[in-house]
Amino acid sequence: MSSVPHVTLNNGVKMPQLGFGVWQVPDAEAEVAVTQALDAGYRSIDTAAIYGNEEGTGRALVASGLPREELFVTTKLWNSATETWTRDGVLREFDASLGRLGLDYVDLYLIHWPRPMRDDYLTILRAFDEIHRSGRARAVGVSNFKPAHLRRAVAETGLVPSVNQIELHPYLQQAETAALDAELGTVTEAWSPLGSGKGLLQDEALAPIAAKHGKTPAQVVLRWHLQSGFVAIPKSVTPSRIAENFDVFDFALDDEDMAAIAAMDSGTRTGSDPDTFDWN
Repeated sequence: MSSVPHVTLNNGVKMPQLGFGVWQVPDAEAEVAVTQALDAGYRSIDTAAIYGNEEGTGRALVASGLPREELFVTTKLWNSATETWTRDGVLREFDASLGRLGLDYVDLYLIHWPRPMRDDYLTILRAFDEIHRSGRARAVGVSNFKPAHLRRAVAETGLVPSVNQIELHPYLQQAETAALDAELGTVTEAWSPLGSGKGLLQDEALAPIAAKHGKTPAQVVLRWHLQSGFVAIPKSVTPSRIAENFDVFDFALDDEDMAAIAAMDSGTRTGSDPDTFDWN
């Protein structure tokens, strides 16, 4: 069994606090990358329909020989390019993702973006509730939801997402969203936890912390996520980096370290704004 700590979702399902993301990993490479991650000790794998690598990810999961109950598999519903989602459309797309993964169920199914201009995330969540009650998704949630989207979703559907996966790193700490997630009982999960190679790991604030602990800046940032109570899903296709990102359980940041990282918040996004992002 993996030694990764778990968080407990609002329906009692346990989720590893550190997972492996496969965004921008071509399908032909996903099988190798996921296999390397599983060999390193990861048991949570995060993919999505739009990534185009559910099939390669699924092949690696099956070939690993690991018991299905030891794995935590997340995928996501992508945006429709031409129309709003309907209940039947959501159910068909979920079936398609399961088929590509070669699995009987997923552990977590997420709405990839709220797309408020399409006004369809309430319909999607109601369909997700059906999928969850069928047992084919052990938990359901959202991604890239801001507080206004979350409040409306809960108020109008009664469904509290188990997870809200958002862009989150020291340059974009999203305190308001994380606080509302905690209030609702929704776990905050960080995509781009290392800042997507946009200079975060070269920030001079991280160097002395890394040196103090004999760790790399990436390991320090991942440790900050864990100690902040977030789930993190770093991505890499380099075996040494995959292993490095997993080696974060033998040290702890002190209050001074955490305060120094908290001071790095500049509200800088590397990705799109959920209020305006549609489908492309």
